[in-house]
Amino acid sequence: MVYTKINEKEITKWLKENLNEERYMHSLGTAQCAKELAEKFKLNTEKAYIAGLLHDCAKCFPKEKLLDIIHQHIDVEESEMLNYKTLHAPVSAYYAEHQFGVTDMEILSAIRWHTLGKLEMSDFEKIIFLADKIEPNTRDREYSAIIRSYLDEENGLNKALLKCYKETIKSLVKRDLKICLLTIEIYNKLEDSVNVSDI
Repeated sequence: MVYTKINEKEITKWLKENLNEERYMHSLGTAQCAKELAEKFKLNTEKAYIAGLLHDCAKCFPKEKLLDIIHQHIDVEESEMLNYKTLHAPVSAYYAEHQFGVTDMEILSAIRWHTLGKLEMSDFEKIIFLADKIEPNTRDREYSAIIRSYLDEENGLNKALLKCYKETIKSLVKRDLKICLLTIEIYNKLEDSVNVSDI
């Protein structure tokens, strides 16, 4: 099935022209990692690759452009506006739909929530979230290995997610950045879903 209106070669060309080199390499790595995770968890690998490829397509837009698109076209909760570094996620989903012709709601939702996550994430949304954090091209190998180790365990997706949220919250506190209430809610829910002593 075709999930975009333009082919993969044209998408990668657009990404190369509109992202910096590190972000471009990160997008390629996320796409490949998402495909591998989809295969591991018996999900749609083609959709996972497309979601990974496009998840950061708006990442290098100026803050003003992100805000303009959000204010004009996207319903974003006020709590999501606390950290401008996450604004690219809803805009990337918007661009995936309107620039690249993606209509599959699972792909769009995974892109939309790949930074903050959301309550009741599907397994597909979880693997895109994780692929963004552990892809091999630009992410820390030691950190990625720790996250990957949980994926082989029972309830591995939730364990890996919880570890990601623990590290994200630590990092935000260390840098004196605000923490979105949604992040806390997701963290608490994940705590309830796994044996915390294992993490």
